[in-house]
This record gives sequence, structure tokens and C-alpha cells, in this order.
Amino acid sequence: MDKYNTLIQYLKKLEKVIIAFSGGVDSTFLLYAAKEALGDNIKAVTINSPYIANWEIEESKEFTQKIGVKHDFLEVDIVEDIKHNPINRCYLCKKYIFQKIKEKAKNENYRYIIDGTNFDDIKDYRPGMKALKELEIVSPLLICEITKSDIREMSRNKELEVWNKPSYACLLTRIPHDTVIENTTLARIEEAEKYLMNKGLRACRVRVHGNLARIELTKNDLSKIFDEKIRENITDYFSKIGFDYTTLDLQGYKMGNFSIKDIEAGDRDE
Repeated sequence: MDKYNTLIQYLKKLEKVIIAFSGGVDSTFLLYAAKEALGDNIKAVTINSPYIANWEIEESKEFTQKIGVKHDFLEVDIVEDIKHNPINRCYLCKKYIFQKIKEKAKNENYRYIIDGTNFDDIKDYRPGMKALKELEIVSPLLICEITKSDIREMSRNKELEVWNKPSYACLLTRIPHDTVIENTTLARIEEAEKYLMNKGLRACRVRVHGNLARIELTKNDLSKIFDEKIRENITDYFSKIGFDYTTLDLQGYKMGNFSIKDIEAGDRDE
């Protein structure tokens, strides 16, 4: 609780803020703390785009309504800089998105923009952080040295339902670099992952290679997919939504501690 109190005192100094809110564990915890610290002097802003899963948008709406926070959505299409999914996509995307949020903050007289970057993020290769630094976005969780495990523990103590929610990156991370991004591909990935989640495979990724789907699961979930009935249901459904082949990546899905080599390989979330 010492770290939480430190965070609250830091947020109070910011006076009036816009929070870049994805609905994930980190930004949900930050929004909750900001509401406690600043009351009505906050607004959540969520990006609505073809590469953001619809279920994430709905979850973000539910939470802001639950705690009574003003909440706006910024409509963002796939801009020219990222439509071929370049290796520096995350940097380009963050730069574009947060420039839009900065314009909004200036027009509405919000003093700072804050985001959910945490203290563990500095250990990974995260090119988007460069864009945040260039645009002077404030990261209170990082400044207060709050780690991912701290966030989950404090979220559980505060009875936030997201405390054990798996990490979830945007859908662009499922597509190999230097590949033209199609809205139909993004929709198919979202549909495939939603199906797996509904089967109880919560932490999953469906990487696409043309019409081949490569499923990544955590070690805890790998054994579930070997059930013959579940496996057949998955392959039948994936075929129905347009995949010619469905494969399982035996290395599984790894979260956190990524390097530049991981990102270059196009196999890890940024």
C-alpha cells in the first residue's frame, strides 16, 4: 500500500489529466487510482480502430461507466505509415495516436496525458516508449516504480476484476512484418481468438501466415487443446472463417521480456 499511496500523491500533483485507456490491467488500475486522486478532473480516452478487438472496447466502456469517469473514443483508421506493418510500426502508431490525444487534451484544457507504462516495461524492447518520451507523455506507474506484479496485487486488493486478466496486445502484432494489413484479416484474427477464449483458452494468440493460422497458448493451456473434441471444433471453426490450415506452436505463447530479435521475428507482441 505504500506504493499505492505514493501513486495517489503523485497523481494529485497533476491536477487535471487525460488517461490513455485501453481496458487492460495497467491502464485500468491507473484509471482507478486517478479517479481516487483527482475525482472529476480526469477523462479516459480509448482508441477505436480495426486493430483493436471489439470486446476490449466494450470492456473499457463497462469499467468507465461502473466507476463514473468521463470517457471518449478516438476513431483511428490504419494510416499510411503502418499499413505495410513495418518493423517500427509500434513507434509510428504510438506517435500518431498520442499526437491525436495531445490535440484533444489541448482543446479541452487538460494539463497532462498519462499512460499505463509500468516499471517492468523498461526491461523489455518497447519501441513505442520512444514515442511517449518524444511527446512528453507522463507514465505515473513507471515514475513511482510500480511493477506488473504490484499492479496485479493492488488490483486484486481493490477488487478490480481485471487483476488476473491476461496481457493483450493489438491485433497488428499477429501479422508478419512487411505484410499489407487488411481489415478482413484483422476481423478474422479477432473472431478466431474470441472463439478460443470462449473455449476457456484465455491467454492465446492467433498468428496468421496467409491462410494459415498458428495458435499460441500458455503452458497451462497447451494440454487442453489436445482434447480431440476441442481440437476438431477449433479446426472446423477456423476453416469456416477462412483458414485453410490450423497449426499449434509448440513453443507456446510468451509474455514479457522481449528483445529486438523477438520483435524482428514478428512472433512476439510489442
